[in-house]
Amino acid sequence: MSYILSNANRWYCVQEPAYGHIGAITAANRIPAVSMKVQNQRDKSQRKDKTGTRTWAGLPGGMRRHTTFDATSYVRDWADPTSLPPHGPLLEAAMGAPGLLWPGATTSTGSTQSTIYFVSAHGLIPGQAIVSAGEIRFVAAVITPQVVIANSPFSLAPTAGVPLGATATYTVATQLPSVSLFDYWDPADSVQRVMPGAGVDRMNISMNGDFHQLRFQGLAQDVVDSASFQSGQGGLTAFPTEPAPTAVDYGLIPGNLGQVWMGVVPNQMLTVTQASIEIRNNLATRENEYGSILPLALAPGAREVLMSLEFYAQDDVPTAALYQAARQQSPVGVMFQLGQRAGQMMGVYLKSMIPDVPQFEDSETRLKWQFKETLAQGTTDDEVVVAFG
Repeated sequence: MSYILSNANRWYCVQEPAYGHIGAITAANRIPAVSMKVQNQRDKSQRKDKTGTRTWAGLPGGMRRHTTFDATSYVRDWADPTSLPPHGPLLEAAMGAPGLLWPGATTSTGSTQSTIYFVSAHGLIPGQAIVSAGEIRFVAAVITPQVVIANSPFSLAPTAGVPLGATATYTVATQLPSVSLFDYWDPADSVQRVMPGAGVDRMNISMNGDFHQLRFQGLAQDVVDSASFQSGQGGLTAFPTEPAPTAVDYGLIPGNLGQVWMGVVPNQMLTVTQASIEIRNNLATRENEYGSILPLALAPGAREVLMSLEFYAQDDVPTAALYQAARQQSPVGVMFQLGQRAGQMMGVYLKSMIPDVPQFEDSETRLKWQFKETLAQGTTDDEVVVAFG
């Protein structure tokens, strides 16, 4: 008998066929495990019957149960562009819409850094991501079936005859699907766990740490574990077996690699020191119905998409233009690129954001500007797009 090493831990995630019904996983569903906190507790109701003593007599079985989770993972590479990335189920749980694969397409002559021509129909829609020469961009407009305009210019115009790389794009939707989150440990007789009915209340994408990082916080229907499993839990007759564990075969993305573009006319911000994007779903569950111990469904509320950003101020045109947009309450576009190699990039695009006037941070030797929790806006389910490429 020995202690269980905290790094002998593997996570998998998969979208559920129905709320609370645990989905099947494969080795391809593994995501990097950093830290997970799960709390499963019963209602703490107050007994008001007169027992004649000051001793708490306890609660009966069958009280409602509540489960929350807080999981941190690193952004990993996308090794197989023919299928959606491993983090895809959690992104869909946070954003709503199914991931959209684009296989890539060959460019034609006449392309510029912002206007891309293709030799045949590209099949792209506004908001979808495209990749060229280690850079990721988003389609701002579709001009014709063979021409699109990117939200920000590429550093170099795509070379004619060279295919653009595959991308996977995630957009927001009104309803949110649930996922099953698997938590396996070594040795094999340790307590293994699955969180069925997991819904993401908050997703945070943070940059410029050691590695680009994702954090998911939310509500689950229950915790199913190998020590106390009973047939029927999570829609299963037996506790799910982990796929054959393999050595770490994924790559991480250094947190200092990427790009930031902002402005009415997009300009690259070269002095960013810290940035994050957070999606808040104001999520609740159907848990108050008579006759139920566990929640019955997810109930998302109003969505909030928030950006926090810090950078060194400069005496240049892009910095002055951003301050002027904040003062005039003019909407600006914002795009983040995480990573700089094909298969190891993630992009976040906020097409319309009215920045607050930045806070001046003058406690260091160089002046910093800070934007704290600036709210993105849109028309209908279009305020934020996330993509891999």
